[in-house]
Amino acid sequence: MIAPVLAWAGILAALIYLPMSEDAPNGPRSVVKMLPLLFFAYAAYHAGGGAFLIAGLLLSALGDFALSRSGQAAFLSGLGAFALAHLAYVVHFLALSGVPLLAAFTLNAPLAVFLVAFAGLAELWLVPYTAGLKWPVRVYIVLITLMGLAALTLPVGTAVLGAAFFIASDTLLAYQLFRMDPDNPLLGRVGWSVWIFYIAGQAMILSA
Repeated sequence: MIAPVLAWAGILAALIYLPMSEDAPNGPRSVVKMLPLLFFAYAAYHAGGGAFLIAGLLLSALGDFALSRSGQAAFLSGLGAFALAHLAYVVHFLALSGVPLLAAFTLNAPLAVFLVAFAGLAELWLVPYTAGLKWPVRVYIVLITLMGLAALTLPVGTAVLGAAFFIASDTLLAYQLFRMDPDNPLLGRVGWSVWIFYIAGQAMILSA
């Protein structure tokens, strides 16, 4: 009974953070940003979720904290935490499906091919604009693509939708960070979309 309460507490914390997402980095903002995924991880623990699901949620909370701070070191720390979270989700999804990763190309072939093609397009619209971060960004793209493929070894449902929302969130975040002008009036609204897609995706992964 406690797991649903914790999950809804995470969603409430996410709603509280939403207007804070446009604030300058500060301590309270960082703490609030971590709370949704900490609640989700605790919910997964109480529901008897697998170790890799819980690890993915906790690593995501660490990534949220790091990305709420300023500076390249914080960004790379956040990127690393989320990269490890995606690896944890790969193991989690494959444990649920019980089939190898390449099975995505037979079980959900059109979606799997689309995902790989979408990742490849990042070499055109994203990577050239990331300056000295080209290789960390490339590695991250590979790992999030593997996470999506691992989800596609399952029937289309909450896990696949959760992975898709997570990928959509990261795509929007990459566009916001590397392609949008800092003075663009839509910058904040894109930030809200990033957060909404992200929390929805993580919530669906939790409930899969």
